Amino acid sequence: MHATLIAAAEEAAAHGTELPFPPAVFGVGGFVGLLALLLITYAFRSVGSRH
Repeated sequence: MHATLIAAAEEAAAHGTELPFPPAVFGVGGFVGLLALLLITYAFRSVGSRH
């Protein structure tokens, strides 16, 4: 039982996990998402002072 768990853990560690996209895509996507939130926030900058 113990040897089976160790063998399964070694196999999982050897295979590893692969990302669905290259790491740069995640960085660019995060940057674009935060930039979009910045632009949305900037668009509502003077809504409170209009009334």
